[in-house]
Amino acid sequence: MTKYLISFPSEAMVVSDAELPRVAAESLAVIEEAKAAGVYVFGGGINEQVAPVRLSGDGSISAETYPGSRLTGGFTVLELPSRGEAIAWARKIAVACRCAQELREFMYHPAS
Repeated sequence: MTKYLISFPSEAMVVSDAELPRVAAESLAVIEEAKAAGVYVFGGGINEQVAPVRLSGDGSISAETYPGSRLTGGFTVLELPSRGEAIAWARKIAVACRCAQELREFMYHPAS
């Protein structure tokens, strides 16, 4: 089976304060459904209050990130038998979150 990353940047989710509890509940319901189906690997949101750091090849640390790198928002990793099923789950998450989701496939290596 293949692992898929379903994600969105934080600025994509535009919901009112009044709507947020419902969006949170519906999103959690999809995650619980994925867990019950045995396809959930892990997920969460990027803590944007903590600045990222970059560790270089010599082990030094800097506050710089890669040019153009901008990881924010939330993500879910699911393990599924087909891209079609990944699209179906990404659709459920998009509807629950009220925002578009990106779907990416992880490459497989037998040692990972």
